[in-house]
Amino acid sequence: MPQKELHYANRIGWLRAAVLGANDGIVSTGSLVVGVAAASAARGDVLLAGIAGMVAGAMSMAAGEYVSVSSQADTEKSDLAREKKELEIDDVGERKELANIYVKRGLEPALAKQVADQLMKHDALMAHARDELGLTEVHTARPFQAAWTSALSFALGAALPLLAVLLSPTNLIIPVVVISSLFFLAGMGMLASNTGGSNIWVGALRVTFWGLVAMIATFLVGRLFGTSIS
Repeated sequence: MPQKELHYANRIGWLRAAVLGANDGIVSTGSLVVGVAAASAARGDVLLAGIAGMVAGAMSMAAGEYVSVSSQADTEKSDLAREKKELEIDDVGERKELANIYVKRGLEPALAKQVADQLMKHDALMAHARDELGLTEVHTARPFQAAWTSALSFALGAALPLLAVLLSPTNLIIPVVVISSLFFLAGMGMLASNTGGSNIWVGALRVTFWGLVAMIATFLVGRLFGTSIS
């Protein structure tokens, strides 16, 4: 029996949403609490701001992912409906079109025609969806999956900086949140890269760098404007 190969492409849909949500949760919430803490706010105010940011961010991620992925799904459905109509109107022309695609990929014209005929006999719409439109089951847009994955991963990511606020001494909230958030980001980057089959160190460096930039920016905002407003 041939050995079953391990592929990562079937993880693209939920992995993208999960990584985006978790990364956003850690960065935005960690940056938010650092900015509020830099304005000399009390621990309770820092936690309140962080919790509000976590809830608002999770809902925003869910809504944004659902709307954007729904738009993609609508486009895919429209393309499939148009292709189905073309198959009904001009079967011969669609066979030639599919055969030409295979010729451009390197098949001899006679073999390309034979392959096109066989695939269209099996499932004409699927053959054109895959080879003409580039649509496959793996990459099909799933709005609900993207929405709940993003919301859940955002909330889980956001909970980590909030936990750091709860456990750290009042006078060390900022350094503890920054260091722990960068640690969490590095771990998340490694996990995401490993799940996707890419270099874990590149993934870790990528997310920690931009997370640090965000937290430095909000720290400066909190320190400068928080002091002047108070």
